[in-house]
Amino acid sequence: MSEDSLQSDADWHADGGNANSNWSWLYKVGATAALVVVAFIPIQIILFLTWPPPGFQPTSRNVTGWFTLFNKHALVGLLQLDLLLVVDQILGVPIILALYVALRRASESVMAIATALGLVGVAAYLSSNTAFAMLFLSQQYATATTEAQRSQFVAAGQAMLAIYTGTAFQVNYVVGAFVMVMTALVMLRSKSFSKATAYVGILANVIGLGLYVPRIGIFLSVASVPFLAVWNVLIARRLFQLGRPK
Repeated sequence: MSEDSLQSDADWHADGGNANSNWSWLYKVGATAALVVVAFIPIQIILFLTWPPPGFQPTSRNVTGWFTLFNKHALVGLLQLDLLLVVDQILGVPIILALYVALRRASESVMAIATALGLVGVAAYLSSNTAFAMLFLSQQYATATTEAQRSQFVAAGQAMLAIYTGTAFQVNYVVGAFVMVMTALVMLRSKSFSKATAYVGILANVIGLGLYVPRIGIFLSVASVPFLAVWNVLIARRLFQLGRPK
């Protein structure tokens, strides 16, 4: 075994089974990001109840509904077209990296795969969100002078909604859930996180995958939100503990 490996093990054990103190800032950033994600949940619920969004299916009626919303309340339109989820995905990067560092000793290969897939999922979602494209189209629609021009912008809006609900979004949703289940299963083998945290993570993400169950899928997806919030709080609490200097 090399001196570097021996030193790495020494750092690990000296830190009570945690990664060495060089990772403390990553733990803190990841913990903070997890709490911000939780804080966004009530904001999204209030927005949904206050300004119910037009539908997400790429129909001309839904597109004109989005254009009207954007032209009346641009920020509300961006938020309703999941701008906060864009921020959530970006915040997910330090969370994913912090979990990799905290759990890599329990199963480095699984966590490496989970981390790589998690980052792929983030990239997929960022490429799928068309909020700002819809804002631009709504402005062009509002200034159009002929019915033909308006029809063109509506068709473009339909394409944007089709992109948003298309392959990249579905990849993000499914891959993200599987990544979190993989991470929670590794937590069961690790001393860094409690088994309760692991079980909450498994439950939350398995319920979330219920989105694809016919008829009741959307209700299962919504039902997973409280469990995801609890899981993020438990993760944040533990990451803050791991980030404390020893």
